[in-house]
Amino acid sequence: MKLLKNHQSIARSVLLTEAEAIRRAVDLLDEQYGETVERILNATGRLVVTGVGKSALIGQKIVATMNSTGTPSLFMHAADAIHGDLGMIQADDVVLVISKSGNTAEVKVLVPLLKRTGVCLIALVSDRDSYLASQADYSLHAYAEREADPLNLAPTTSTTVALALGDALAVSLLEARGFTRNDFARYHPGGALGKKLYLKVADIFPHNPCPRVSPDMMVRDVIFEISANRLGATAVVDEAGLLAGIVTDGDIRRMAYTYDSFLQLNARDVMTTSPICVPPDEYAVSALQIMQERNITQLVVTDQGRVLGFIHLHDLLREGLV
Repeated sequence: MKLLKNHQSIARSVLLTEAEAIRRAVDLLDEQYGETVERILNATGRLVVTGVGKSALIGQKIVATMNSTGTPSLFMHAADAIHGDLGMIQADDVVLVISKSGNTAEVKVLVPLLKRTGVCLIALVSDRDSYLASQADYSLHAYAEREADPLNLAPTTSTTVALALGDALAVSLLEARGFTRNDFARYHPGGALGKKLYLKVADIFPHNPCPRVSPDMMVRDVIFEISANRLGATAVVDEAGLLAGIVTDGDIRRMAYTYDSFLQLNARDVMTTSPICVPPDEYAVSALQIMQERNITQLVVTDQGRVLGFIHLHDLLREGLV
């Protein structure tokens, strides 16, 4: 148990060290941050992110975030750049160079080559007195006083601050572009995430049967209608074609406890009036939330009171929303 407590103490130390570095980065934000956002926002080319080592890995994540939030970006490894990859750079691009020290050999070789192309150069660097910061058009201060490991060697705090500043840039650009939920869905069409963003009730309910009975239909026939369609419920529709109620499996079970005989009962006697409904243009994930909150397994889909169909919890499970 003593060893376990030591592990927890180390974890707390690491997290507090990195959290404090991010908090300090907030204090170090200056006008260059805003100017950097505007420069990227107004660029007619792409944002090219580069670095070496762990900075390269952080750069790849920043590129992924930028691309998914509306800022066209690509990654270029600093070491590969001088062996042909510089060919991907275009004059109207903006290049973001990530480096803790700003003085690594690869950076000192790459920066003059980048400047020769005429691109705008942004430094994301811990040391603002470094070679990289002095050569950049804009400099973002990703200061890390020390790494989180006891040797002060492993890139931990420095990469965390760089990553956080990259996220801040992406979100600033997202908001400046007026990036919407629909835009995000367009870039994330696959998997459960995409479905949560774009899948609507109208995409699902037409594939289900639409059981319906009249208020005067005998309970025996109501049960047959429910059983035949396997949705666990049927809508009750009046003469005007409007939803009058719903009869579910639960209503049938409660009826059995309440009445000694149900031979003379009809749908009106056992239905739930004012059932919970959803319109066809509602997001499927919202329908799921309603089901979970109300502890029910199906919803009636209606349009101005007219029954269109049903959406069932099983539909949402099948779509991977649960």
